[in-house]
Amino acid sequence: MSLSTEVMVQLKAAMKAKNQVALTSLRAIKSEILLAQTKTGSKEELTEEEEVKLVQKLVKQRKDSAAIFSEQGREDLAQPELEQAAIIAQFLPEQLTESEVEKVVLQVIETLGASGMKDMGKVMGSVNKEVAGQADGKTISTLVKKNLM
Repeated sequence: MSLSTEVMVQLKAAMKAKNQVALTSLRAIKSEILLAQTKTGSKEELTEEEEVKLVQKLVKQRKDSAAIFSEQGREDLAQPELEQAAIIAQFLPEQLTESEVEKVVLQVIETLGASGMKDMGKVMGSVNKEVAGQADGKTISTLVKKNLM
């Protein structure tokens, strides 16, 4: 089932349940899908990779907003953002643990023969291709930096 179909099914369920947080989150996904489809001028379906990137972007936006609100002492605004991020994250593939991502990072470093920070771009690109939506870029970046030093 495509992402847009899945979102529509859950959107209807959220409407029936009168769940405002879920409605807001699902409408955000639906909106981003429509924007991505119309960006090219055609109503083509998005590829699975594009869908994963789109959902990752939405989750990251919500988490970043929550972090900013928390820094400013606005927990009343941070909490809904985190709740929305959790609902949107349901549409991501199962996430790898940090230790699993680190194994992939070490394997890529060994395969590429990377020796220092000058190789970070190559390592990041390869790791991102391998984990394809199963880990966020910040985690990958941190682990790559740690293991290249």
